[in-house]
Amino acid sequence: MSAPDRRYEDAVSRYFEAWNAVDPRARAKAVAAAWTEDGGYTDPLAEVKGHDAIAGLIAAVREQFPGATFRPTGAVDGHHDTARFSWELVSEAGGSPSGEGPAPIAGSDVITLDAQGRIRTVLGFLDRVPAGA
Repeated sequence: MSAPDRRYEDAVSRYFEAWNAVDPRARAKAVAAAWTEDGGYTDPLAEVKGHDAIAGLIAAVREQFPGATFRPTGAVDGHHDTARFSWELVSEAGGSPSGEGPAPIAGSDVITLDAQGRIRTVLGFLDRVPAGA
């Protein structure tokens, strides 16, 4: 993988580090490393902007699905300042938080990056969401 391609992988790696951070301080640090100061996150259920709001959204999702982990499914694809990737939320056992069946949430995200490789925007698409989420 060439150096320009690596920036997409690196940005997505920082993105998952933020989403998987359990400790609030570690989460705030990971969000600051992943997103620009005025970066945003939008999906069908949320629209937030700025580090504090993004960290708050992540905390709320982690509270709703304790012990679960976000992980990529497939490769990161990118060009120019844009990348896309798919992900799922899994329990430590590998499936749903109960350890049975498929991951309860799965989706795909499109991110735009600044010149330093930090996320400006996330546009999230939810492919699978449990009832009541």
